[in-house]
Amino acid sequence: MKSAARKLKGKVVAVQRTEQVEDREGETWTKCIFTLLLTRFSSTLHEPIPQNLKGKQVKLVRLCLYDWHYKLGVEKSLDVEETEAVLANKPTGTVFW
Repeated sequence: MKSAARKLKGKVVAVQRTEQVEDREGETWTKCIFTLLLTRFSSTLHEPIPQNLKGKQVKLVRLCLYDWHYKLGVEKSLDVEETEAVLANKPTGTVFW
């Protein structure tokens, strides 16, 4: 599998709501910052996570609306670009540490 298809996953350990909101089709979405504890790559990739990343905490920016968006202990995936940024140790606007 190409490295571009890799997606890191992590467990949500904290959610911080910001005051930034965005209106989408009459619904008010809130910008949130999730703290993830990196655990693995997506299940389709049978590659171990690098030792220096296992257990690393990263911040992931997403928009939230529903109560289940704020759940702790669930898994969240980084997108391909976010994963590559973490692997390269280069923070972006949606993933940082």
